[in-house]
Amino acid sequence: MPCAHGSCCVTCRFSSGSGVCMLSFLCRIFVDSWVGRIVVGLFFLTFVGWGVGDVLMNIGTERADVVARVGPDPILVPTYEQALRTEMPQIAQQMHLQDPSQIPATTREQIAQQVLQRLVLQAEVALAARNHGLLVPDSAVRAEIFAIPAFQDKNGKFDRDMFNNRLRNSGMTEGRLIELVRAEQASKALMEPIRSGATAPDILTRRIFDLEAQTRRVDIVRVPFASQTPAAPTDAQMHRFYANHPWLFQAPEYRHARIVVLSPETMARSITIPDADLRHMYEQQSQRFNTPETRSVQVITAPTEARARELLNTWQQGANWDAIQKDAGRDSASVEMNDIRIASVPSQDLGRKIFAAPVDAIQPPVHTDAGWAIFRVTHVTPAHVSDFESARPALQSQAVAEQVQAQMGDRVQKLQDAIAGGGLDSIPADIGAAAVSGNVDAHGMTQEGTPAPIPGSDAVRQAITGRIFTQAKGGSPELVQGPEGTWYAVTVDGITPAQPQSYEASAGKVRDAWMADAQRHAADQSATDLYNRAQDGGGLAHLQPAIADMVHSAEFSRTHDTPDVPHDVAEIAFRLDHPGQSLMIEADGAFYVATLTDISRPDPSTQRMLFDRIRASLTQAVADDVEMGYAMALQTTVKPKPNPSAINAVMSAVSGKGNPEAGQ
Repeated sequence: MPCAHGSCCVTCRFSSGSGVCMLSFLCRIFVDSWVGRIVVGLFFLTFVGWGVGDVLMNIGTERADVVARVGPDPILVPTYEQALRTEMPQIAQQMHLQDPSQIPATTREQIAQQVLQRLVLQAEVALAARNHGLLVPDSAVRAEIFAIPAFQDKNGKFDRDMFNNRLRNSGMTEGRLIELVRAEQASKALMEPIRSGATAPDILTRRIFDLEAQTRRVDIVRVPFASQTPAAPTDAQMHRFYANHPWLFQAPEYRHARIVVLSPETMARSITIPDADLRHMYEQQSQRFNTPETRSVQVITAPTEARARELLNTWQQGANWDAIQKDAGRDSASVEMNDIRIASVPSQDLGRKIFAAPVDAIQPPVHTDAGWAIFRVTHVTPAHVSDFESARPALQSQAVAEQVQAQMGDRVQKLQDAIAGGGLDSIPADIGAAAVSGNVDAHGMTQEGTPAPIPGSDAVRQAITGRIFTQAKGGSPELVQGPEGTWYAVTVDGITPAQPQSYEASAGKVRDAWMADAQRHAADQSATDLYNRAQDGGGLAHLQPAIADMVHSAEFSRTHDTPDVPHDVAEIAFRLDHPGQSLMIEADGAFYVATLTDISRPDPSTQRMLFDRIRASLTQAVADDVEMGYAMALQTTVKPKPNPSAINAVMSAVSGKGNPEAGQ
């Protein structure tokens, strides 16, 4: 996934979304901390709080390409825009939206404010490092740059030509890169000692442990709606239900849309790989299609032949692998190797014996450099050779995928230019885009009740359908990015409003809906009666006659559910104070009645690994919060100076309107 830290990380500027931060500590200050996630929501107010006086003093005095200045250091518009381009898709995903264009304008503006505040805090830390005289030697800077994967060849060594190309493509000079790396290294040297003394309080660690490790058990009964058998409705009951639930019986709104989709799948249909290229790939990947025999084997190595034969006798008499390993542990070594080739066996003699032995036959001692070995082959995978024709589909798929990856950016640009120049009527035929049109409802269904033929997966179809129902009729098409590397544009040229269906046309639906409602009501009555009797009688287990389908659940915790207990039931069970209390809840087409039967509170000494993991996680969070507090305190020393006009321009591009705060 792309790096969450945007332009703050040098590595992310050159790694094409590799997601690996060279120095992630600065970014982590503002992203990973649970307290930080709360504080970040206040960044908007903090930003406004920089002061009207400072804003007015800087109007017209700052360069147009600077959005803010921290001491002598500018935060440039391109840096700000790059951070926003990285942030928006991630926020859209967190909001369960298909693409950033669906984020409300006010929310996009708040995100832009928060990103700018984050960049300011990072600049404050870098400035503080310089003011403290933290110097980074050239050797350390060189080592960091050489370690960036984007500058390395396939062997992991620094490649000067690749380095120059990456810099040239990103518009960055070598001097500027060195400056950025040096600043990040100095900031790290400043911040790491600050966080190193942070520890999680013991009382907090114990409290979280108690919450996470505590387990409970319940007796539980499920009352499904479908198990109820109400009497069939009369005609009068059906008419009354129809009149009282008109929203259930209407034809949905349909929109007639024209759609253009460009995806790896649609592009693949337009790409042809020459046979000669496929044959060349086959030759280059011969090891992939010509695999030697592999074997899985269990080996015991003993110090003497006598000891090896003693172990052999025990093994042949029926001891399993765990038992023979335990027996060998006194003076011998055991190892289990899976899917190895003959070259992977350290001893040539032993390797030949292993690859000649039958499966599941325990073999007599073999002398090796390490001692005397006995072994058993547990599995054999025969050698496999795929000829060119057999390998062709895999090679074709691989070659097409590589072509798609290489050409996607260029084709997206061509599609965007075509849409901007002539709408959806001017799509070039050679870019691999697919075009469809027709009526669709908000669930992606046609008027015939079948799924609309929109190219792509369910996630892609949902994204495009959502776009259709948020776009105004006659609005200009806009190319947007969707899930799974898909790009699409839609235009809506007709809307058929939702309209009621007559009773006669929907009689079947009315009957089904009435029955479903009656079944739910009957299940509710049965479950309520059971719940009331359990409350009065001290729990489900005490009711007479005994409940045949009652389940005694396994232990469950706040972090580990059990299949016997729905998550919603488990969540409420942890709100009960003592065994004997009962609850009732609706979930998954049924009502559940449950009685809490046991509460277990483990001692930390019995689950040391969990306790230590919680303490380490809390210590990390505390350290992050200390860093954040220090970084924000730096603003009282060097107050940032925003450039309202540049900020307003970026806000306009992000939210579709200006930022009224910036100009006040």
